[in-house]
Amino acid sequence: MQTLDLGRKNYLEAWAIQKEFVEKRAAGEIEDTLLFVEHEPVYTVGRASQSSLDRSGESADGLASDRITDSIPPATETASIHVRKLGDVPVVEVERGGKLTFHGPGQIVGYPIFHLTRRDLRGYLREMERILMSTISEQALLSVKPCPETLFLEPGQLQTGVWVRDKKLASIGIAVRKWVSFHGFALNVHTDLRYFEAVEPCGFSGSIMTSIERELGGMGDMRVLVSNLKRTLAEKFSVLSNTYHAAPLQSPEVSASV
Repeated sequence: MQTLDLGRKNYLEAWAIQKEFVEKRAAGEIEDTLLFVEHEPVYTVGRASQSSLDRSGESADGLASDRITDSIPPATETASIHVRKLGDVPVVEVERGGKLTFHGPGQIVGYPIFHLTRRDLRGYLREMERILMSTISEQALLSVKPCPETLFLEPGQLQTGVWVRDKKLASIGIAVRKWVSFHGFALNVHTDLRYFEAVEPCGFSGSIMTSIERELGGMGDMRVLVSNLKRTLAEKFSVLSNTYHAAPLQSPEVSASV
Protein backbone atom coordinates (compact mmCIF):
# COMPACT_ATOMS: atom_id res chain seq x y z
CA MET A 1 0.00 0.00 0.00
CA GLN A 2 1.15 3.52 -0.76
CA THR A 3 0.23 6.60 1.29
CA LEU A 4 -0.09 10.06 -0.24
CA ASP A 5 -0.73 13.28 1.70
CA LEU A 6 -2.48 15.80 -0.56
CA GLY A 7 -2.24 18.63 1.97
CA ARG A 8 -5.06 21.19 2.01
CA LYS A 9 -7.30 21.08 -1.05
CA ASN A 10 -10.65 22.20 -2.38
CA TYR A 11 -13.14 19.32 -2.12
CA LEU A 12 -13.87 19.00 -5.85
CA GLU A 13 -10.15 18.92 -6.64
CA ALA A 14 -9.61 16.14 -4.13
CA TRP A 15 -12.67 14.28 -5.44
CA ALA A 16 -11.20 14.35 -8.97
CA ILE A 17 -7.98 12.83 -7.61
CA GLN A 18 -10.01 10.10 -5.91
CA LYS A 19 -11.79 9.32 -9.17
CA GLU A 20 -8.48 9.05 -11.03
CA PHE A 21 -7.07 6.68 -8.41
CA VAL A 22 -10.23 4.53 -8.37
CA GLU A 23 -10.04 4.03 -12.14
CA LYS A 24 -6.34 3.18 -11.98
CA ARG A 25 -6.82 0.77 -9.08
CA ALA A 26 -9.74 -0.95 -10.84
CA ALA A 27 -7.51 -1.40 -13.90
CA GLY A 28 -4.68 -2.82 -11.78
CA GLU A 29 -2.36 0.06 -12.66
CA ILE A 30 -1.62 1.04 -9.06
CA GLU A 31 -1.59 -0.62 -5.65
CA ASP A 32 -3.98 0.10 -2.79
CA THR A 33 -3.58 3.76 -1.81
CA LEU A 34 -4.46 5.76 1.29
CA LEU A 35 -5.01 9.46 0.53
CA PHE A 36 -4.83 11.99 3.34
CA VAL A 37 -6.29 15.47 2.79
CA GLU A 38 -7.44 18.51 4.74
CA HIS A 39 -10.35 20.22 2.98
CA GLU A 40 -11.34 23.83 2.66
CA PRO A 41 -14.70 24.24 4.48
CA VAL A 42 -17.40 22.25 2.68
CA TYR A 43 -20.60 20.34 3.40
CA THR A 44 -21.02 17.06 1.53
CA VAL A 45 -24.31 15.26 1.01
CA GLY A 46 -24.34 11.48 0.53
CA ARG A 47 -26.95 9.29 -1.14
CA ALA A 48 -29.15 9.05 1.94
CA SER A 49 -29.98 12.77 1.67
CA GLN A 50 -30.19 13.10 -2.11
CA SER A 51 -33.83 12.92 -3.09
CA SER A 52 -32.81 13.49 -6.70
CA LEU A 53 -30.94 10.18 -6.86
CA ASP A 54 -32.46 6.79 -7.54
CA ARG A 55 -32.14 4.88 -4.25
CA SER A 56 -34.47 2.02 -5.11
CA GLY A 57 -31.82 -0.46 -4.01
CA GLU A 58 -31.38 1.08 -0.55
CA SER A 59 -31.94 -1.33 2.32
CA ALA A 60 -32.85 -0.73 5.95
CA ASP A 61 -29.28 -1.06 7.15
CA GLY A 62 -28.09 1.88 5.08
CA LEU A 63 -26.37 -0.06 2.29
CA ALA A 64 -27.39 0.76 -1.25
CA SER A 65 -26.71 -0.80 -4.64
CA ASP A 66 -27.19 1.21 -7.83
CA ARG A 67 -27.24 0.16 -11.46
CA ILE A 68 -23.92 -0.62 -13.13
CA THR A 69 -22.41 2.55 -14.59
CA ASP A 70 -19.50 3.19 -16.92
CA SER A 71 -18.12 6.00 -14.78
CA ILE A 72 -18.44 7.59 -11.35
CA PRO A 73 -21.14 10.29 -11.32
CA PRO A 74 -19.65 13.78 -10.98
CA ALA A 75 -19.63 15.49 -7.61
CA THR A 76 -21.84 18.56 -7.90
CA GLU A 77 -21.82 21.82 -5.95
CA THR A 78 -25.54 22.46 -5.47
CA ALA A 79 -25.89 25.28 -2.96
CA SER A 80 -24.28 26.94 0.05
CA ILE A 81 -25.07 27.22 3.74
CA HIS A 82 -24.43 30.42 5.66
CA VAL A 83 -22.70 29.83 8.98
CA ARG A 84 -22.98 32.72 11.41
CA LYS A 85 -19.65 34.55 11.83
CA LEU A 86 -17.94 32.06 9.46
CA GLY A 87 -19.52 32.87 6.09
CA ASP A 88 -20.99 30.85 3.26
CA VAL A 89 -19.95 27.21 2.89
CA PRO A 90 -20.55 25.27 -0.37
CA VAL A 91 -22.65 22.10 -0.42
CA VAL A 92 -21.50 19.26 -2.69
CA GLU A 93 -23.52 16.16 -3.63
CA VAL A 94 -21.40 13.00 -3.77
CA GLU A 95 -21.88 9.28 -4.33
CA ARG A 96 -20.85 8.03 -0.88
CA GLY A 97 -23.36 6.61 1.57
CA GLY A 98 -24.75 8.65 4.42
CA LYS A 99 -26.24 12.08 4.92
CA LEU A 100 -24.89 15.61 5.19
CA THR A 101 -21.65 16.25 7.05
CA PHE A 102 -18.86 18.84 7.25
CA HIS A 103 -15.25 18.67 6.12
CA GLY A 104 -12.75 21.40 6.86
CA PRO A 105 -9.53 22.59 8.48
CA GLY A 106 -8.50 20.71 11.60
CA GLN A 107 -9.75 17.35 10.32
CA ILE A 108 -7.80 14.33 9.17
CA VAL A 109 -9.72 13.07 6.15
CA GLY A 110 -8.63 9.71 4.80
CA TYR A 111 -9.65 8.10 1.51
CA PRO A 112 -8.58 4.42 1.26
CA ILE A 113 -8.64 3.43 -2.43
CA PHE A 114 -8.69 -0.31 -1.76
CA HIS A 115 -9.55 -3.30 -3.90
CA LEU A 116 -12.00 -5.24 -1.71
CA THR A 117 -11.54 -8.88 -2.67
CA ARG A 118 -13.66 -9.89 0.33
CA ARG A 119 -17.07 -8.61 -0.74
CA ASP A 120 -18.20 -7.69 2.72
CA LEU A 121 -18.97 -3.98 3.04
CA ARG A 122 -20.11 -4.25 6.62
CA GLY A 123 -16.87 -5.99 7.49
CA TYR A 124 -14.83 -3.32 5.70
CA LEU A 125 -16.69 -0.51 7.48
CA ARG A 126 -16.14 -2.19 10.84
CA GLU A 127 -12.43 -2.66 10.08
CA MET A 128 -12.15 1.04 9.28
CA GLU A 129 -13.97 1.87 12.49
CA ARG A 130 -11.68 -0.44 14.48
CA ILE A 131 -8.57 1.18 12.98
CA LEU A 132 -9.80 4.65 13.88
CA MET A 133 -10.68 3.65 17.44
CA SER A 134 -7.37 1.93 18.13
CA THR A 135 -5.40 4.82 16.61
CA ILE A 136 -7.22 7.44 18.67
CA SER A 137 -6.83 5.36 21.83
CA GLU A 138 -3.09 4.93 21.28
CA GLN A 139 -2.20 8.46 20.20
CA ALA A 140 -4.75 10.69 21.99
CA LEU A 141 -5.30 8.40 25.01
CA LEU A 142 -9.07 8.81 24.75
CA SER A 143 -11.58 6.11 25.61
CA VAL A 144 -13.58 5.73 22.40
CA LYS A 145 -16.35 3.42 21.20
CA PRO A 146 -18.68 2.69 18.25
CA CYS A 147 -22.04 4.43 17.97
CA PRO A 148 -24.13 3.83 21.13
CA GLU A 149 -27.16 1.66 20.37
CA THR A 150 -29.46 4.25 21.90
CA LEU A 151 -28.51 6.65 19.08
CA PHE A 152 -29.40 4.41 16.13
CA LEU A 153 -31.48 6.48 13.73
CA GLU A 154 -33.64 3.49 12.81
CA PRO A 155 -33.99 0.01 14.34
CA GLY A 156 -31.26 -2.21 12.94
CA GLN A 157 -29.54 0.56 10.97
CA LEU A 158 -25.81 0.16 10.41
CA GLN A 159 -24.45 3.31 12.06
CA THR A 160 -20.67 3.62 11.94
CA GLY A 161 -18.29 6.17 13.37
CA VAL A 162 -16.24 6.79 16.50
CA TRP A 163 -17.66 8.23 19.70
CA VAL A 164 -16.31 9.44 23.02
CA ARG A 165 -18.97 9.32 25.72
CA ASP A 166 -22.11 10.69 23.98
CA LYS A 167 -20.21 12.78 21.43
CA LYS A 168 -19.18 11.87 17.88
CA LEU A 169 -15.50 12.22 17.05
CA ALA A 170 -15.17 10.64 13.60
CA SER A 171 -17.50 9.88 10.69
CA ILE A 172 -17.27 7.16 8.04
CA GLY A 173 -18.90 7.05 4.60
CA ILE A 174 -17.78 5.05 1.57
CA ALA A 175 -18.66 4.17 -2.00
CA VAL A 176 -17.45 1.18 -4.01
CA ARG A 177 -17.07 0.77 -7.77
CA LYS A 178 -15.86 -2.49 -9.30
CA TRP A 179 -15.12 -3.45 -5.69
CA VAL A 180 -12.65 -0.59 -5.31
CA SER A 181 -13.51 1.57 -2.29
CA PHE A 182 -13.33 5.35 -2.16
CA HIS A 183 -14.38 8.15 0.16
CA GLY A 184 -13.61 7.11 3.75
CA PHE A 185 -13.37 8.82 7.12
CA ALA A 186 -13.15 12.26 8.72
CA LEU A 187 -11.58 12.61 12.17
CA ASN A 188 -12.04 15.87 14.07
CA VAL A 189 -8.70 16.80 15.62
CA HIS A 190 -8.92 20.58 16.11
CA THR A 191 -11.92 21.35 13.89
CA ASP A 192 -14.04 24.47 14.41
CA LEU A 193 -17.20 22.77 15.68
CA ARG A 194 -19.41 25.76 14.87
CA TYR A 195 -19.63 24.42 11.31
CA PHE A 196 -21.40 21.32 12.61
CA GLU A 197 -23.75 23.33 14.82
CA ALA A 198 -25.21 25.01 11.74
CA VAL A 199 -26.53 21.70 10.33
CA GLU A 200 -27.57 18.19 11.36
CA PRO A 201 -24.47 16.12 10.61
CA CYS A 202 -25.32 12.50 9.74
CA GLY A 203 -28.87 13.17 10.94
CA PHE A 204 -27.84 14.16 14.47
CA SER A 205 -27.95 17.52 16.22
CA GLY A 206 -24.80 19.52 15.44
CA SER A 207 -24.06 19.79 19.15
CA ILE A 208 -23.33 16.06 19.24
CA MET A 209 -20.00 16.53 17.42
CA THR A 210 -16.70 16.93 19.26
CA SER A 211 -12.97 17.02 18.54
CA ILE A 212 -9.84 15.55 20.07
CA GLU A 213 -8.72 19.05 21.06
CA ARG A 214 -11.98 19.67 22.94
CA GLU A 215 -11.84 16.28 24.66
CA LEU A 216 -8.25 16.94 25.77
CA GLY A 217 -9.19 20.36 27.12
CA GLY A 218 -6.93 22.14 24.65
CA MET A 219 -3.85 20.39 25.99
CA GLY A 220 -1.06 19.17 23.72
CA ASP A 221 0.49 20.17 20.40
CA MET A 222 -2.13 19.43 17.74
CA ARG A 223 0.43 19.52 14.92
CA VAL A 224 2.45 16.76 16.52
CA LEU A 225 -0.71 14.80 17.26
CA VAL A 226 -1.89 15.05 13.64
CA SER A 227 1.46 13.71 12.45
CA ASN A 228 1.34 10.80 14.90
CA LEU A 229 -2.27 9.99 14.05
CA LYS A 230 -1.52 9.91 10.31
CA ARG A 231 1.52 7.71 10.79
CA THR A 232 -0.40 5.19 12.89
CA LEU A 233 -3.41 5.22 10.55
CA ALA A 234 -1.13 4.53 7.58
CA GLU A 235 0.47 1.60 9.41
CA LYS A 236 -2.86 0.05 10.33
CA PHE A 237 -4.44 0.55 6.91
CA SER A 238 -1.37 -1.06 5.35
CA VAL A 239 -2.03 -4.16 7.42
CA LEU A 240 -5.68 -4.12 6.29
CA SER A 241 -4.62 -3.72 2.66
CA ASN A 242 -2.52 -6.85 2.92
CA THR A 243 -5.67 -8.86 3.62
CA TYR A 244 -7.07 -8.00 0.16
CA HIS A 245 -5.23 -9.72 -2.70
CA ALA A 246 -6.89 -10.37 -6.04
CA ALA A 247 -7.28 -8.80 -9.49
CA PRO A 248 -10.00 -6.13 -9.89
CA LEU A 249 -13.47 -7.47 -10.73
CA GLN A 250 -16.40 -5.95 -12.62
CA SER A 251 -19.36 -5.33 -10.30
CA PRO A 252 -22.09 -2.80 -9.47
CA GLU A 253 -21.33 0.49 -7.79
CA VAL A 254 -22.23 0.42 -4.10
CA SER A 255 -22.43 2.95 -1.29
CA ALA A 256 -22.58 2.65 2.49
CA SER A 257 -23.69 5.16 5.07
CA VAL A 258 -22.14 6.89 8.03
